[in-house]
Amino acid sequence: MQGKDKHHKQVTESDLSLNTDENAAGSAHLNEPVAEQGQIEKLEAEIQEQKDKYLRLLAEFENFKRRTAKERLELQQTAGKEVIVSLLDVLDDCDRAEKQLNSNADIAVQKEGIQLVFNKLRNVLQNKGLKVMESLQTDFDSEKHEAITEIPATDENMKGKIVDELQKGYYLNDKLIRFAKVIVGK
Repeated sequence: MQGKDKHHKQVTESDLSLNTDENAAGSAHLNEPVAEQGQIEKLEAEIQEQKDKYLRLLAEFENFKRRTAKERLELQQTAGKEVIVSLLDVLDDCDRAEKQLNSNADIAVQKEGIQLVFNKLRNVLQNKGLKVMESLQTDFDSEKHEAITEIPATDENMKGKIVDELQKGYYLNDKLIRFAKVIVGK
């Protein structure tokens, strides 16, 4: 019987070292505490750190959105300030021309004064990037021109070309800001 007990004792000890979970390999899984409690705490600390980083980043992004919205609003409110300030000189000239019209009957002097105001206005706008579109006698282009009507062309070369311009087209810094309204020869 001692042989049986000895064999039985060996089986019992090996049974204790076996893993009874048939889905897991090895013999070290049965009733063994999780590998290292320190690893769990370390991972939890890393998760908390990542959450903190995320919350700080989210708060920073929200502040950025608020700041940009405020800057955009301020820019919209003052966007034309530079152009308006540069036109104030032209407005002053208009006031002087109006006084001249009321006090002087000499048409030549009045015409000259008004022409100076018009030229100054054009120069100020050109300095701000405004450019007139040249349309007369060019081919009609629906990307730049708006055809108001067509008229019979007196010359064969004017078919499909712009024969008259009702309203000028303009570019601002080489970007089209207004189509030219034109009459096209057919």
